[in-house]
Amino acid sequence: MGVTSAIVLFAVIWFMTFFVVLPIRIQTQGDLGQIVPGTHAGSPEHHHLKKKAWITTGIAIVLWIIIGGTIISGMITVRDLDMFNRMAPPAAPE
Repeated sequence: MGVTSAIVLFAVIWFMTFFVVLPIRIQTQGDLGQIVPGTHAGSPEHHHLKKKAWITTGIAIVLWIIIGGTIISGMITVRDLDMFNRMAPPAAPE
């Protein structure tokens, strides 16, 4: 896996994790009973975005190491994911 592939893999894992962590422990204006006129009751009052970004980064690093290690070790290859047998058979070693 190249450097660019590793960075893209980390970015994808980070954003997917971020979207999972984002709604956890959010306090909305409706929950607190302090709805600002012109906003929705579901608008966040306390979102703790910086803390969630750090939590996301920690989780993403662990997942990136696991997934990247699996890819580099060769335990799972692209051929393992070819469910419809569209790839040519692997070339025989010379």
